[in-house]
Amino acid sequence: MKTPRQHTQTVKDEAALQKDFLLRLVVAFIFIIILFVVLLSRFVYLQIIKHEEFTTKAVNNRVSLIPTPPTRGEIIDVNGVVLAHNYPAYSLEIIPNQLEGKVDEVIELLKQYVDITETDLKRFKKFRAEFSSYEKIPLKLKLNADEAAQLAAQLYRFKGVEINARTFREYPYGELTAHFLGYIGRISDRDQKKLNEDNLASLYRGSTHIGKSGLESYYESQLHGLPGYQEVEKDAYGHVVRVLKTVPAQTGQTLRLAMDIRLQREADRLMSGRRGAMIAIDPQTGGVLAFVSKPTFDPNLFIDGIDSETWKKLNDDWQRPLINRVTQGLYPPGSTFKPFMGMALLESGKINQSSIVPAPGAWSIPGTRHLFRDSVRSGHGSANLSKAIQVSSDTFFYRLGYELGIDKTAPYLAEFGLGEPTGIDLPHEYRGVLPSKEWKAKRFAKSKNPSQRKWNPAEMVSVSIGQGYNTYTPLQMAHATASLANDGVVYRPHMVKELLDHERQQITVIEPKPTKLIPFKRSNFEYIKQSMVKVLKPGGTAWRVGSGLQYTMGGKTGTAQVVQIKQGQTYNAAALAEQHRDHAWFISFAPLDSPQIAIAVILENGGWGANAAPLARSLSDFYLLKLRGGNAGFSEEDAKSVKTSPKKQDNLLLATSLPTSKLNTSIYQKAYEAVNNASASGIRTNE
Repeated sequence: MKTPRQHTQTVKDEAALQKDFLLRLVVAFIFIIILFVVLLSRFVYLQIIKHEEFTTKAVNNRVSLIPTPPTRGEIIDVNGVVLAHNYPAYSLEIIPNQLEGKVDEVIELLKQYVDITETDLKRFKKFRAEFSSYEKIPLKLKLNADEAAQLAAQLYRFKGVEINARTFREYPYGELTAHFLGYIGRISDRDQKKLNEDNLASLYRGSTHIGKSGLESYYESQLHGLPGYQEVEKDAYGHVVRVLKTVPAQTGQTLRLAMDIRLQREADRLMSGRRGAMIAIDPQTGGVLAFVSKPTFDPNLFIDGIDSETWKKLNDDWQRPLINRVTQGLYPPGSTFKPFMGMALLESGKINQSSIVPAPGAWSIPGTRHLFRDSVRSGHGSANLSKAIQVSSDTFFYRLGYELGIDKTAPYLAEFGLGEPTGIDLPHEYRGVLPSKEWKAKRFAKSKNPSQRKWNPAEMVSVSIGQGYNTYTPLQMAHATASLANDGVVYRPHMVKELLDHERQQITVIEPKPTKLIPFKRSNFEYIKQSMVKVLKPGGTAWRVGSGLQYTMGGKTGTAQVVQIKQGQTYNAAALAEQHRDHAWFISFAPLDSPQIAIAVILENGGWGANAAPLARSLSDFYLLKLRGGNAGFSEEDAKSVKTSPKKQDNLLLATSLPTSKLNTSIYQKAYEAVNNASASGIRTNE
């Protein structure tokens, strides 16, 4: 039995326990209240305050934008023959970070169902080094329908392996059109950087290729088209459940050239087996009629990535097939320079059309002993300018060129565009060299020899016959010839005649408009042209080529030295290595009264200029007598490629100048605004 003292202690203990329990209960209640308030606050924050934001995020987890790349525009000749087009095929592609196993092991398994060649593997290895692991990397290109169907039945075995329908670019004429069409290739890091800098990256969502050279590069903005997109709903596994919205891609514009592929083929045939270039221009429009650079290459090799062995072979070839000799080959013009030099002599007043000047077998600068020899050792007696052009007298031009001097000569030559880019609608055109005192001072500015920076009057001797520092492209010489034939009315050379939509409806026509009028006397133009007509007459340097002409043709032969012959020595082509032999030039126009074609031909190491003249004659015959005369039919290959000619519209958009490579992309940016707005609102694009 407890004592009163013990009982009192027990009561106190029970009271303390009860107090402690109540305290714990209050603390627990307060904790629960706080927790409830926190949860309630979070609920309010998520469901009310952030409702719109998180609703959008929830949508983003199941809605994506899939870019649809546009179909690239075609390139056709003046008659509608297709020179560059697209065709559909299937591509076997691998996404490395989605594979269940090593890449090499998966490829070995795929070989059981499709033929994967060594070329495929090399290309895949190259692409893999350039692509991210989450991107689709092509393994096998251009599968046909049967191959794709057979492989598709096995794809359930391979996660991260896909078969996708793609369009592939093709150049059906291959080497025949390589140097002006150029080619497309996969978008490189450098290309992507440039697109980002130019704010054009949004136009290439979903695209894999871009123009790399030629017309494909210059007209990239027009050819590429406008991408579309699909707004799709996906499940938790990323599979498309349904398509919510489709904005179709817009096909790129079609380029219609001024060229007839039949004339191009004839020019190519004439240049077969040679090194050099042939370019033909319509003097009355500037349209390029033929464009040949030899040797050449197959542009189809570059579309999906050229293999290293083929690239090395092309790049190391001493004949340099990758060089576009029409716009980038720089050569001394030789005696084809003399008609333009003659115009400078007339316009400057140094001589007139009746002036008679001695034309001996050799000439020396007064007060010196060095002999500058004529190509004809006996000389030509005395000659006026017309005869000097006809027989190609060197000493005639030595004397008068030296006396006129470079300061008075250069401005007249510059009127023909020599030493300046022609402005043709192709990238990377070289400007050439029209020598002057200012040019030489700049060219040799870093020379330690001060005298090398100064113009030596004796240098004008070689310049006056198209040697020395003179270097021009075949295109520049053809352009100058066309301007001369057209009495000084100058048109900018251009490849593209019209821009069409994918249904061949006209969008833009390149309206021929003179870019300048050379301010020389009409009588002097006529005099020089008649002198060039005599070149193809008996006594002229190309008289054999003029035999049997059915129209009046003017021309000028030219022989450009590659190596200098020492004083007293005689040129002997047989004793020289081929690459040291003279270049053969010929420029021409026809017919005289209303010129329709101007031509420049150069045969590298081809010898005398008369060797190049027959090629220009043959091409002129083909153009004027067959094509213009309606006597040249289409080959079976051409006929298959001809598509419906574009329909004329009343409201043509006339271009006052050639389009540049940078098209105003505001219409594209506006049309693509939906994608940009969708991205800004939180909807992800599937890139």
